Amino acid sequence: MSYYIQIGAGAGDQDERASYQDGFTNFVKKITKKQSDRFLIVEANPLNLDKLRICWKDFLNLKIYNIAIVNDNFKDNYINLFYTKEDGPCYQVTSVYKDHVKKHYPESEILKIKVSTIKINDFLNQNVGLNKIKYLAIDVEGIDFDLLMDLDFKKFDIENISFEFIHLNKQQTIKVFNKLLHNGYTYCGKGFDINGFDLMFKKKINLLLKIKTKIKLFKICKKK
Repeated sequence: MSYYIQIGAGAGDQDERASYQDGFTNFVKKITKKQSDRFLIVEANPLNLDKLRICWKDFLNLKIYNIAIVNDNFKDNYINLFYTKEDGPCYQVTSVYKDHVKKHYPESEILKIKVSTIKINDFLNQNVGLNKIKYLAIDVEGIDFDLLMDLDFKKFDIENISFEFIHLNKQQTIKVFNKLLHNGYTYCGKGFDINGFDLMFKKKINLLLKIKTKIKLFKICKKK
């Protein structure tokens, strides 16, 4: 049994502004699926749920979770999620950080909604356990760094991981790359984001791949 997991699903492939494209969704809908494959879609903003149900209506082995994945330091069972009406009806810039939404919509009124929370290791432990995670996609509008640093790579069998790096500062980028390398992952190309804002890492390591990964880190840091 293999799992395909998207944390931060937005509206899937239902957003006209993105030409009805979503990298993770496009990939999953095109691959040859086994009967034992399982698909977990996580989206914090409840305003996107109807879109996601339409997006994934033909998938039987799929569950949609309306919950916010938070870092290990967060202690409450609920959190305020910030968004703006101008981002609707498919909400792609929803964040637990008000400033993150403000950066994208500086002139808009920032609204909030309270949602349930769970930590990333708790979510994976409850829903995946020791099963293989074929692909894990993380795009959570400003807290990608926190989740990657919290993620227990020793406990979970993750083959490929895609994450949004565009919001990471230089020091955060270095820390994430070093953690991934330390756990046997190397850079293998662009991640799922259709705009090229994601990186893909694969659990495969050798000297050549380590060099390639460090070159990519150098190039990214040079621009930050």
